Parts: sequence; C-alpha cells; structure tokens
Amino acid sequence: MRLPLLALLTRGPAHGYELKQDLEKLLGAAYPQPNVGQIYVTLGRLEKAGLIDGEDVEQSGRPNKRTYRLTDAGHEAVLAWFDETTDEPRVRDEFFMKLALAPESGLADPVVLINRQRRQYLNTMRDLSKLAASEDRDNRVSQLLIEGAMLHLQADLDWLERCQEELE
Repeated sequence: MRLPLLALLTRGPAHGYELKQDLEKLLGAAYPQPNVGQIYVTLGRLEKAGLIDGEDVEQSGRPNKRTYRLTDAGHEAVLAWFDETTDEPRVRDEFFMKLALAPESGLADPVVLINRQRRQYLNTMRDLSKLAASEDRDNRVSQLLIEGAMLHLQADLDWLERCQEELE
C-alpha cells in the first residue's frame, strides 16, 4: 500500500480518505477495498520515513484534517518503484503444497483436491465475469484487472489439468 499511496500523491496533496476513494475509483470493485485505518497507519509510517510531509488543515465546525504531500525522497521512491520489474513466481503455492503432501500424509486424495480446487476456480471465474459485466465499462483499469485475474485463473485451470494427468 505504501507505493501506491505515494504514486497517488504525485498529483498533489491529499488526505487519507481522499486517497482511499481515489484507489477505489481507479481499481473498481474487483480489487480488495482498502481499509481507511490501514491507509492512515501507512501514511503515518511514510511520514516518519520522510517520504511525505503532513500538515493539519483547519476546518470550520469539523475536526482538523491532515493532508499529505510528497517529499523529494518520496518522489524518488515512486520513480524507483516504476523502474523496477515485478518478479513474483508462484513457487510457494499453498494448493501445490497440499497436493504434494496429500499422498505423504494419507489424509487426502490428490484428485479430489484437484477437483475441489477446479470448482473453486470456475466459481471465481463466474463471479469475475459477472463483475466485469456490472463494472463501469469506462473504467479500463478495473476491466484490465478483471481480465488479468481471469487469464491467471485460466492458466491455473490448465495447470490443474496437467497435475491431474500426471497423477493419474
């Protein structure tokens, strides 16, 4: 959450709730909704790290709100983040661990595990299809997120098929 918040602050100063709303609007319903409490905790940590500066702004008839702006160090951190590639191979997959240990433990049938996981992936795929149909068509970021999730699920389904072929 740290770097996405910094990236949003490149547009200019904002307060925590505003950042939460911006993330929700940008990413749509497919992305887990950020917790406003976690956003404020993260903003506090970013401020302590010198990546943002906070300023209390008086409001008439309401409590002060704290707005945050990016520091030079924060700007550099966002630039570095955009320059990095993402390397997340899924070799620490919990389902695969279950599949590998099922025969060793004698507590589960690997094919039953595969079929159960396949049903779960298909249900998730159906839910994402419904979400894509109901999501704002103009929100290309959200549509791309849903499409990417569905493509990952299709790859997972293909991999489950491969596992079942290998184990039978």
